[in-house]
Amino acid sequence: MDNYARLAKENLRRLYENLPENLENNLPAEKSGSVFTFPAFGRPCLITPDGISLDGAEPPGVIGILLSLYALHAVPDAPVIEPLRAFKEFPDSAPYVGAFASHTEQILVPAVERIRTRTDFVVEKLNGRPAPALVSGDFAFVVRPLPKIYLCYIFYEADEDFPPSVTCLYSTNANQFMPMDGLADVGEYTSKTILEVVAA
Repeated sequence: MDNYARLAKENLRRLYENLPENLENNLPAEKSGSVFTFPAFGRPCLITPDGISLDGAEPPGVIGILLSLYALHAVPDAPVIEPLRAFKEFPDSAPYVGAFASHTEQILVPAVERIRTRTDFVVEKLNGRPAPALVSGDFAFVVRPLPKIYLCYIFYEADEDFPPSVTCLYSTNANQFMPMDGLADVGEYTSKTILEVVAA
């Protein structure tokens, strides 16, 4: 068992040691005994006392930690999408801003044109919706990698003067449902999921 898997296991132990009575409402998730099911990164996620599965398989280490942290930090508050917030606007985000920009935003730049032609697939896969009316860019959409965390991706296509670019914004209270380092990783793995969808 690697360190990531060990951390996820420890988070699960803490969760089930003092299981909140209303966890299925806080996630939200469907509950069957001690098993909780909810969509995560466009796949069905099962959280059980024995482990986490994503689409029927054990998730890669970091994603396992993210899912365990999301369950561990579940609170009754509803998600609030607007006003959208840049990652750097969240408290205590400074140590992660550089990695967020490269792993969440810049990773998508070479695929902007491909994403534009497959926007509908991305939105459908990631439980998304159209971007708010005030959002600019050449095209944009909102996706929901976890039930209470929304990300808005804004894309600018290349023109004569500028190369393509990508901006990712978060729902305004996303930091209530995930620690800050985890929130940065949510952006990274959402972007990786988008790349998987458009490559399919």
